[in-house]
Amino acid sequence: MAFTCATGKSRPSGKHRRPSRMQRSTARAAGVAALTATGVMGTLAAPALAAEPAAEQTGLIPVITVENSIVDQIDAQAIAQERAAKEAAAAKKAAQEAARKKAAAKAALEREVKERAAREAERKRLLSFVTPIAGSYVSTGYKAGGAVWSSGSHTGIDFHAASGTAVHAVGAGTVVEAGWGGAYGNNVVIKMNDGTYTQYGHLSSIGVSVGQSVTPGQQIGLSGATGNVTGPHLHFEARTSPEYGSDIDPIAYLRSHGVNV
Repeated sequence: MAFTCATGKSRPSGKHRRPSRMQRSTARAAGVAALTATGVMGTLAAPALAAEPAAEQTGLIPVITVENSIVDQIDAQAIAQERAAKEAAAAKKAAQEAARKKAAAKAALEREVKERAAREAERKRLLSFVTPIAGSYVSTGYKAGGAVWSSGSHTGIDFHAASGTAVHAVGAGTVVEAGWGGAYGNNVVIKMNDGTYTQYGHLSSIGVSVGQSVTPGQQIGLSGATGNVTGPHLHFEARTSPEYGSDIDPIAYLRSHGVNV
């Protein structure tokens, strides 16, 4: 059955009518689905699709770039902090080492000062002189006259002392005689470090031997009454040689070495 148009032309029947836009879209979608199912669409559409930027790609690369930049900054900060920590640790260690060396140098200096002071004190001690009997006094002076002395006068001085009182070397020196000395009884003769000699007579006992070094104040024996005496005491002489007859004034000798007698 045919219809007549106003122009006189007949309109095609419904089966020959041009497809509507919806129909064309539906058909196109069906075609695309069919082509996709057969694999043709993937081949044909790839260039076209590649030419058009996907919606998902828009803004993705910038986000990744920003994230990478932040990570790089964090890494750089971590490296800088680690380097700073190492530098701080090294500086602390160097400061500790410097402090240790400074303390060691100070301790060494203090030790040197103490040792120097001790050496000086020992030197002074060795150069010092003391009385042969502590707390005693001179009971008979030098050059006192009388028949009891073979020379006619006293060649030394006598210190008051009970028998058994400690007798000390008046200074540093070396023992050159230790034994019986005739009228002096048991006696000790010491060559002093300054080249002079000192003698200690009438001892009840002798505590040193020949060749022995003695220091100021060192005990060398005990006082007594051996030899030519009238009672216990210490006979002390200062000499220029170890021999009898080289005596010098013992009071002046001791005083010249700082001893108060």
